[in-house]
Amino acid sequence: MKYMLLTYLDEKEWAALGEVEQQRIMSECAPHVKDLLASGKFLGGAPLHPTSTATTVSVREGRRLVTDGPFAETREQLGGYTLIEAQDLDDALNIAAGFLGNSSPSKIEIRPVVELEGIPAH
Repeated sequence: MKYMLLTYLDEKEWAALGEVEQQRIMSECAPHVKDLLASGKFLGGAPLHPTSTATTVSVREGRRLVTDGPFAETREQLGGYTLIEAQDLDDALNIAAGFLGNSSPSKIEIRPVVELEGIPAH
């Protein structure tokens, strides 16, 4: 079964860590990613640029509206995503925990992916 891992963090807190600490935290999950790639469980994913680079599109009364920034104002922002193949939710939980290492300030939301007939999920 496919799961989407949505990684959330406080962008201000993340930025305050500085680049060296950010790289150290991100490097903690490198062996985990390597193992997932080797097992075929990592289907795709990437970190995202800050919400200051986001653009939101919506449609109102047939007109397209484009707004700079994210749709929602929240304390934590979506910082990245990962698409995985897992046996079940327990497997997905274990995979998600491997991305957090020992000191990540992030939280990961895990959602099963709806697989539509005739449309590849990755």
